[in-house]
Amino acid sequence: MTGVIIRSSGLWTPPESVSNEELVACYNAWVEQWNADNADAIASGQIEAKAPSSTGFIEKASGIKSRYTIDKAGVLDITRMRPEVRRRDDDEISVMAAAGIAAARDALESAGRNAHDVDGVICSATTMQRTYPCIAIEIQHALGIDGFGYDMSVACSSGTFGLINAVNSIATGQARSILVVTPEITTPQLNFRDRDSHFIFGDVAVAFLVERDDRAEDGWSILDTRMKTAYSNNIRSNFGFLNASEKPEPSFEDRYFVQEGRKVFKEVCPMVAELILDQLEQNQLAANDMKRLWLHQANINMNMMIARKVYDREFSAEEAPVILDEFANTAGAGSLVAFHRHSDGFANGDKGLLCSFGAGYSIGSVILEKRAA
Repeated sequence: MTGVIIRSSGLWTPPESVSNEELVACYNAWVEQWNADNADAIASGQIEAKAPSSTGFIEKASGIKSRYTIDKAGVLDITRMRPEVRRRDDDEISVMAAAGIAAARDALESAGRNAHDVDGVICSATTMQRTYPCIAIEIQHALGIDGFGYDMSVACSSGTFGLINAVNSIATGQARSILVVTPEITTPQLNFRDRDSHFIFGDVAVAFLVERDDRAEDGWSILDTRMKTAYSNNIRSNFGFLNASEKPEPSFEDRYFVQEGRKVFKEVCPMVAELILDQLEQNQLAANDMKRLWLHQANINMNMMIARKVYDREFSAEEAPVILDEFANTAGAGSLVAFHRHSDGFANGDKGLLCSFGAGYSIGSVILEKRAA
């Protein structure tokens, strides 16, 4: 089978960022108003008062300090507390496609490639803005790529599963070059009035240009890929086109992202570490052969536990880089953004491992080797 490389990566971030301090101030103002509006019911014991949030709570629980958003004003408006998005006409580029196009162009420019060098687009993200036409085909059309495009989703493993699909398509001769685009517009999925999750998500788009390895002298060779899923309700979103047909119709809040964080932590971390260690053993590699682990960026405590289990020792920040402080949880894009930001300092033959994990449960893992010209 044909060898495959990651030729380049690209990134897009919204121009606006929301700090923990700003988010907490908004949330606590809403809590104060809600408690005042419901004072009688709280006093009689019918309902419980809402508890305020704090920057200390957020950073200890997640490692997050800020997040990018497509609309800061809407997020920080206590009468709204969600992004405000202008409805676009059908002949305008969609929000997700625009983000993905920007990241894809960055990846193409970095590699010195253009649309004629690409055969396909895979748009893989946690949720899609619409059902059809595919966001991937919209991106393909806007970039001027003559080939194919399709959408896919595996929650927080969307980026790595999309990458693995691209690798398989190229290895079997279906394509020479594929853009894997992961536009994660996640802040609209977040309930900013829920203390346990109002800080979690941020918006971003990342793109990988994946090519046949005889098309370039430098990049990242794909040595091995793994995918694993195990069904769980501990991370869930019930948003979908059937909502409007359900009787009784669910409340708006019932369609947001929800999770049982402690259960996820307890169940996912051992699964991920076991898969990585097994993958390394099957490839006759040791953990210390991995110069860097680019892990999914959901929670700093999860990343630290997994990296410690894999390396079986204390490790440096360089060996398991964290981008949560700037980006927050960017769902399927997280590990790919970590790679984009922290893939420097590798010599020819140095190895690293890219791994995502999340809802499903799902795990995607890719062993990479630096290939320098």
